[in-house]
Amino acid sequence: MRNIATCYSEHAIKVSDSYCSGPSSSSQSYLSPTLIPPIQDSVTCLYTAKLSTKKHLLISLTWSNPQTLALTITIPNDPFKFTTKPHQFRTPKGTKKIESPNSKIEIHWDLSAAKFDSGPEPVTGFFLLVVVDSELTLRLGDAHNGVVPDVEIANVPGVKIAKSALLSRREQFFGSGLYSCRAKFCDTGTWHDVSVKFNGGENLELGVWIDRKNVVMIKRLQWNFRGNQTIFVDGVVVDLMWDVHDWFFSNNSVVSGCYCGGAVFLFRTRSGYDSRLWLEEKNLEQKDERIGFSLLICACKSPPD
Repeated sequence: MRNIATCYSEHAIKVSDSYCSGPSSSSQSYLSPTLIPPIQDSVTCLYTAKLSTKKHLLISLTWSNPQTLALTITIPNDPFKFTTKPHQFRTPKGTKKIESPNSKIEIHWDLSAAKFDSGPEPVTGFFLLVVVDSELTLRLGDAHNGVVPDVEIANVPGVKIAKSALLSRREQFFGSGLYSCRAKFCDTGTWHDVSVKFNGGENLELGVWIDRKNVVMIKRLQWNFRGNQTIFVDGVVVDLMWDVHDWFFSNNSVVSGCYCGGAVFLFRTRSGYDSRLWLEEKNLEQKDERIGFSLLICACKSPPD
């Protein structure tokens, strides 16, 4: 009898480091030089953190509005919410201390040297710290060393650092054509360029690329507007699900903070025993604490009225 890994391999697409090293001669058309990229309106990342006191926190961080940059940080189970105003980033360096019903929270940021791509999220040269009950809970950015030395508590002896991990990432786009972002599907993997592209014509097609390599192509999209596909990325099982029904049949609206009237693409890794199908039985006996990761791309033709 064949094992489960063999069965899955026959119907799934494997994306390894060598497979994603670059475009090959057999890859399908990837980008059109005349294709106008859509506008990235917001990026929301959800983190999980565990303090030394065994307290678990969920931290949601949203970068929004590329024209007048805004940052929103919420801790739903605390409860806590902090939202910057556009004028706060005119001098993009500051500290905010807030006492929530359950915690003492400090936020330190420095965006004075931040660099951006086309969206509202800084990519380099920035610094963001979230401190909960005097414990470093979340640290983001690549410019923390020496940028704000008076609050760089991570290098102070005796300071406790919470365990944190990225659970999900949601990117909101306006406009049609090509949607591109980056994602890391597991701790031991690498960063990958993920792209979703609509191909026009009489029979609409939808293509998904990882590191410029076509991994999924859905044809006759008007009839196949919902579906799923299993792929392997860095040895991890990733379930790709798409729903473009509203792109064809609905008007723009807002539901649960996400714009409808467009398309939704979900890349979700599997956690637990089913995260790696080729594990040996002796490894399955060990407790698997792997945390799953989800990448959600929401795409609308135009902003809501």
